[in-house]
Parts: sequence; C-alpha cells; structure tokens
Amino acid sequence: MPSPPTDTFNQESGSRRGLDEFRKREILAILSVGCSRRTAARYVGCSPSTIRRTAERDPEFAEALHKAETKAQILFMKNIAAAARKEQYWRAAAWALERLNPEDYGPRSPQAVTLEQIRTLISEFARIIVEEVPIASHRKRILKRLDRLGAQWRDEGETHDPGEPSED
Repeated sequence: MPSPPTDTFNQESGSRRGLDEFRKREILAILSVGCSRRTAARYVGCSPSTIRRTAERDPEFAEALHKAETKAQILFMKNIAAAARKEQYWRAAAWALERLNPEDYGPRSPQAVTLEQIRTLISEFARIIVEEVPIASHRKRILKRLDRLGAQWRDEGETHDPGEPSED
C-alpha cells in the first residue's frame, strides 16, 4: 500500500503548500492528548519537518500547535498533582519533583559530580596550593587561574571546555 503524500504539491507553481486543514486538525487533536509531533506526523502521513515548515508559514497553526502541546502537559501535571495529594500515591509527587527540580531531586548516577562538589574541589586545590607552593609569584598565578575556572562555573549550566587554551 503506497504511503500518502507528505504534503500537498502545487503542480502550477512547483511548490509545496503544506498540510491541508483536515490534517492540521488531526495533528492538533493527537498532540492535545499528549502524543509527540513524530506520532502525529506518522498518523497523518507526513514527516515532522512538514509540521514544522507548515507552522513556520502559518502563525495561526504554530500557535495552535503550541497550545495543543501545552494543554496536554497541563492536563498531565494536574493529574499528577491530584494523585500526589493522596498519601498512597506519593510516587506521583516524587516523580514531579524529579522532573521539575532535577538538580535537587533527580536521580544521579554514582559517577555524577555536582556543581557544589566541583566548587569544594577547587577550594581544596587552592588551599593545597597556598600550603605547598613556596614561590609566591607561582602561587598567585595558579590561584588566579583557579579563580577564573571557578568563575566559569558560578552560574549553573555554564560549562568549560578543558581543551580551551588558558589566557596566561
């Protein structure tokens, strides 16, 4: 059985017109129950990029996509919050905390290092350097480099490429 076309092709202009109104409504309905754009695209017989391109050309459709996806998320979170209010469903509360605040409540692998652990490590390096490096000018240069390294990690989410050359 041949697969349906990914979007409508205009023979006269030689351009693609995107999704018709029926398929747009089907996509929005699928998204509003929590399915992904990939699932919606498969269902209507197009690719996810067709949905994206249609939304880029059609601001109303783009807004409707956003609302449909957000509606599903809100519905799921309301259900999780309702379940979490019942003591026997404490796992719903734990799940929500893990997803909403992963830094504080998310599972960590045994090899994971937190930002606070990195800060502590740099502070310990600095203390060792002060105690062990006898030449003051060398000590100052090393501490200055560690301070710059620490500054790069002050704001969470900021990373440093170890392969990046230093500015000394």
